Amino acid sequence: MNLVKTELLAAAADAELEDWGPLAEATGNPMATHGLEMWVDGDKSAGIWQCTPGPSYWVQEENEVIYVLAGRMTVTPDGGAPTEVNAGDIAVFPVGWKGTWDIHETVRKVYSIF
Repeated sequence: MNLVKTELLAAAADAELEDWGPLAEATGNPMATHGLEMWVDGDKSAGIWQCTPGPSYWVQEENEVIYVLAGRMTVTPDGGAPTEVNAGDIAVFPVGWKGTWDIHETVRKVYSIF
């Protein structure tokens, strides 16, 4: 990782993000996403992702670890109990995880997909 990327990672909460378009997983009104890839190696990556409020449904095809920088959402695995995820929380979504993310306030997260 070069110095510029290290500095951006340290300032992830304020980093300028690129428009990544509407969230494909949205199940209601369109949800805008923005992000910045910090590292990519084949199908593995790490970076910053932001999404506006709304409901979405996810099927994990990879492992993902997130650290929520800002916002609030309720995450509910299929057949499981809902969990509130807020700024400062870390969450892990393993391969095969299926469920909903209901974003209540715009979420900004640092993510690692592997």
